[in-house]
Amino acid sequence: MHHFIFPSSDTWISSGSSKITGESFKDQNFGKDQILELKKEFYNDAFDYPTRALVQFSGDEFTELSKSVADGTIASDAKYYLRLYEAEGNAEFSNQTFTLSIQPISQSWTEGTGKFGDNPKNTNGCSWENRHNFINSTAQTWDTPGVDVLSVSQSTFIISDGDSPDVNVEVTNMVNMWLQGQYTNYGMLIRFDGAGETNDQTFGHFKFFSRNTHTIFSPKLE
Repeated sequence: MHHFIFPSSDTWISSGSSKITGESFKDQNFGKDQILELKKEFYNDAFDYPTRALVQFSGDEFTELSKSVADGTIASDAKYYLRLYEAEGNAEFSNQTFTLSIQPISQSWTEGTGKFGDNPKNTNGCSWENRHNFINSTAQTWDTPGVDVLSVSQSTFIISDGDSPDVNVEVTNMVNMWLQGQYTNYGMLIRFDGAGETNDQTFGHFKFFSRNTHTIFSPKLE
C-alpha cells in the first residue's frame, strides 16, 4: 500500500545578493513561491553562493500518519520516501553528478509570505539568517545561518547525467525518529552535499515544484 501526505510548509533560502542592486537575499523570504530553487550561483565564472530548500510534513496529516502506525494500519516497518518533482528537466546537467543531502532541521521556522520577485523584498518568514521574522516583531535567527540541522540522521540522493532530476529518496530513519518521539519534527533541509555545495566543478540549478504549485507535482512524503 502506498500512502502520501503533503507538506504543511516549504520554502527556499538564499545566501547571496543581487549583482544589480547589491541588496542581500539573506533576510528575504520566498515562502509563497511556486518553485523551490536549489542552486549554486556563479558570477564571472566563479562560484558565488548557494541556496537551500526546507520542507516540513506536520500538522493533521502527520498526526494521522502517527496514529495509523500506532494502531497497526501502517506497519511499523514501513519505509518512507521524500518525493520532489523538478520543474524544468536536466538539460544543463550534461556530464555532471550531484549529491543532495537531506537532514532533519533542529529548530522551528515559519514558511512566510514572500516571493523572489517581490519589490520591495518581503522578509516576513524564514530566510538564510532568520527562522522566524514576523511583522512588527524581533527576528529570531538561526543559531547557524543557513538552517541548523541534527547530525542524528542524513539521507543522500545522487543525480547523474541522464538520470531523472526528480528526487525519490528514502528518509525512513528520519521519519521514524519523529513518529517515535525521539526528536521534534521541524522538517527537512535539502542542500548540495558537502564540498559539492561550494566547489567550482559543478553548476547545479534545480527547480522543484513547491506546495504552492498550481500543478499536481507538490512535494510528497510517501
